[in-house]
Amino acid sequence: MSSRGATRAKPELIVFARAPEPGRVKTRLVPLLGERGAARLHAQLVEKTLVTAHTAEIGEVVLYCAPGTGGKFFQQMQKHFGVRLHSQGRGNLGERMYRALRRHPGAVLIGSDCPALRPADLRAAARALRGRADAVLSPAEDGGYALIGVRRVSRGLFKGVEWGSARVLAQTRLRLKRLRWRWTELRTVWDVDRPEDVARLRKSRLLARK
Repeated sequence: MSSRGATRAKPELIVFARAPEPGRVKTRLVPLLGERGAARLHAQLVEKTLVTAHTAEIGEVVLYCAPGTGGKFFQQMQKHFGVRLHSQGRGNLGERMYRALRRHPGAVLIGSDCPALRPADLRAAARALRGRADAVLSPAEDGGYALIGVRRVSRGLFKGVEWGSARVLAQTRLRLKRLRWRWTELRTVWDVDRPEDVARLRKSRLLARK
């Protein structure tokens, strides 16, 4: 669908997350933390993201799970946070995001590895979509983005992007220009993906228990 859709007064908030399976998540942190330690950190980041999502109060939170909605961790998240669960399904990240955003018109989508995102950022994204923006992005320091929201849905926005590279944001901007969409960019944030990010995370105390 490429035509403008009606933006909901309270857009749904989509959270993408993988199950915290040792050896399958945060693999670049394994030399520092070990497989189990990296998986534990990943689980903490998912929980932090869900807390942020609920605190923002911009709409219903939907957790898109990989590899599927089964497993103890996602069931715990559903019970604790009251989120709906969906499977991300197959395909690269762009294909999975496109399907999710097509299913939830006017939604804001975030990943689960950016504890620097604040409830205020999510509320700012929702305001942008209620205004004149067709899309909203929160750039990440590594060249990607930590948040995307759209009032329109186009496969072309996600097709051919080099996911996981430092060119994701630049390529997405180019696609937005080609689509002739108006977009807003929020503040630049950082995610947790490399060993040096762990030290920054510890210093930030963003995962400290309240």
